[in-house]
Amino acid sequence: MSQPPSKKERVHFGTLEREGVALAKRKRQEEDIDIDKKRDGEDGGDDMLKLTEFTKEDPRDLVGSTVDLDLIDESLGDTIDDQMNDESLERRRQAMDEFERKKLARSIAVPTADLEVRAQLRSLDHPVCLFGEDAGDRRGRLRYILSTIAIEQKKSAAPGGSEDAMTRGDADEEEEDEGEDEEFYTEGSEELRQARHKIAVYSLARAGDRLERQRKDCEADLAVVRQRRQNLVKTLQSYTNDGSQVGGERPLARIVFSADSKTLLVGSWSGAIKLWTVPQCKEVRTYRGHTDRVGGLSFRPQSAAIHVLDTESTVVDFASGAADKTIHLWSAAKETPVATLHGHANRVVHVNFHPSGDFLGSASYDGSWRLWDIAAQRELLLQEGHSREVFCLRFQCDGSLVATAGLDGVGRVWDLRSGRSVMALEGHAKEIFGLDWSPNGFHVATGSADNTVRVFDLRKMESICQIPAHKSMITDVRFFHAASLPPALAAADCSDDSTTMMDTSTDRETNARLCSGQYLVSASNDGLVNVWTTGDWKLQKSLAGHVGKVMSVDVAGDGSYIASSGYDRTFKLWGPEDLA
Repeated sequence: MSQPPSKKERVHFGTLEREGVALAKRKRQEEDIDIDKKRDGEDGGDDMLKLTEFTKEDPRDLVGSTVDLDLIDESLGDTIDDQMNDESLERRRQAMDEFERKKLARSIAVPTADLEVRAQLRSLDHPVCLFGEDAGDRRGRLRYILSTIAIEQKKSAAPGGSEDAMTRGDADEEEEDEGEDEEFYTEGSEELRQARHKIAVYSLARAGDRLERQRKDCEADLAVVRQRRQNLVKTLQSYTNDGSQVGGERPLARIVFSADSKTLLVGSWSGAIKLWTVPQCKEVRTYRGHTDRVGGLSFRPQSAAIHVLDTESTVVDFASGAADKTIHLWSAAKETPVATLHGHANRVVHVNFHPSGDFLGSASYDGSWRLWDIAAQRELLLQEGHSREVFCLRFQCDGSLVATAGLDGVGRVWDLRSGRSVMALEGHAKEIFGLDWSPNGFHVATGSADNTVRVFDLRKMESICQIPAHKSMITDVRFFHAASLPPALAAADCSDDSTTMMDTSTDRETNARLCSGQYLVSASNDGLVNVWTTGDWKLQKSLAGHVGKVMSVDVAGDGSYIASSGYDRTFKLWGPEDLA
């Protein structure tokens, strides 16, 4: 008979644990016996040999040994600290190199034409096109390559190698940080002292006249002022597109009205400047002199009428600045500049005439703004103060102050009579691309890449209003500076019995002043031109018509039109329906 199958012994997890513990104990005992034998056989050998043998064992077995555990910890700790210091220094060096590369990349001029970008990539032995790469990506890759080459050349040219250069750079940074907190002054020239005196005399007289006019305006009938405001709001809400014209082969970066509002200038990224009639939008003349993007345009205040037929005239009618680092002075009758101002080390993005017409201000990507003497055609002042590129500059109506702003997101108000910075326009989270003074002389509006417009009051030394103006970055802001009563409001006066007292020329001049500064216009990359009434800062009209970015905006002195230029290579005129 077959025996019944034997019952298998059950194995429990507890049994495995007990067997494992017993096996570990036996192994530990055997290792202890080996260690004792080694101790008995040794003759007090070298400490480093003992350290090598005992570090193979469990640290708990070393408690009763002759090896100093603190020595082990210190030696291991020093090694780890050295490794961490080396790694942190290397990471810091790499971060500084990348920071320097990005900083240098922003200042490198890269062609915008795709064919030129391809040609330059080919000359550098790099692929002309990568898979899935568009023109913008290709241009960014070229900028990266050029900045990397420049950094490598800078390192190779530095004596003593990159480590010495890094050490010297750290020392220089420490010295710069110590010096940043110190206010310093530089001695100006005699010509600058005379210019400051001239500006002081001119601005004090204008400020007195402005205050006297404002006192008289405060005595105006409240009912008339209220009626004027209602007519103005009604007129602004009726604005529509009254004309559109292709202004060039490339985007139109700047547009400005002449003082008589009968002509306007348009500056293009092609380097050309064109004069157009208003409102017919007919081209009168093309001015050629710049070789790169035009960014700044300004009419001279004394050029009330543009005489385009006097070809022998050398009177300066307007000025322009461009990415070729030059400023040209032009006569409207000549297609070539009458003078050229050199001095900026980088792209000139904005120019503005002083109200006296004797001086010109310019803002540049070299981080400075400069004051020029028009008659002598030379530089009077080079002023620094912004941590990054300066993008916009405007003179106050009296001529005593100038406001500047740029890519550091901070604006500054400077006193031209003393050279001091009297106020910082702070509050924006990103770069400032637009700036303008109100005709009242104490309000400054700034437009930023944070999609807001801020209004600052010099009397309170603070921001009084923040307007969420657009859905994209704001490129320009302009107040209405009235040279005469707007036609639409003049017609409203004639038809309104309550304002028949405004028929005299003196009363109409008063009305023009009452309208001056009563609305603000902003342009943005969202393709809109928005019109805001001042005081309540309400949106009265949003003008849509551009395809893409709106790059510049201006308001005619007679209030008849608003002009805008855009990335779509067109400029447009906006006016009330009764003028259309």
